[in-house]
Amino acid sequence: MADPRLNSLHLDNNRRAEYRRAREVLLNAHGSHTLHAFGVSDASGTAPTIIPKNNGSAARPLTCWLSDGEFLYPLQIGLNTLGRANDNNVVVEDAYVSRRHCAVLIHSTEIAELHDTASKNGTYLNGQRLTAPVVLRSGDEIRISEHQYTYFNREGNVLAGSLDGTILL
Repeated sequence: MADPRLNSLHLDNNRRAEYRRAREVLLNAHGSHTLHAFGVSDASGTAPTIIPKNNGSAARPLTCWLSDGEFLYPLQIGLNTLGRANDNNVVVEDAYVSRRHCAVLIHSTEIAELHDTASKNGTYLNGQRLTAPVVLRSGDEIRISEHQYTYFNREGNVLAGSLDGTILL
């Protein structure tokens, strides 16, 4: 397995089998173009969850992101994970959140899918518990435990009056 964030050794046997089934669905959802785009390294060397400030705007325009009303969480092409483990793209500090609770897969075409990774307490999209992966639309609300995130993409929403999708800081 290429991505260490998706290991399942910490789970008991029943949960491990359920998690591995969910992981296979997630990994099989990657297309070859997405895998290629995800494999391209960022020459800046900065973490993908940090928005570098450059004269009052982001260094590159965001195409997809999550917001909890206080912070923006940039989503990169490929796998983006949410959960309480420190190596997630979005770390949620809550005992009721699984270590790897859910994942947002961004394809090279900027289509986003939400996957529940066999979390114990479930992932909710617009108030409905996920039973299978779903395609996200800008403005969709994702809830894990008591934490609410809104998904945005450049086509659906523009922040702070920016017409080209850049985020003004």
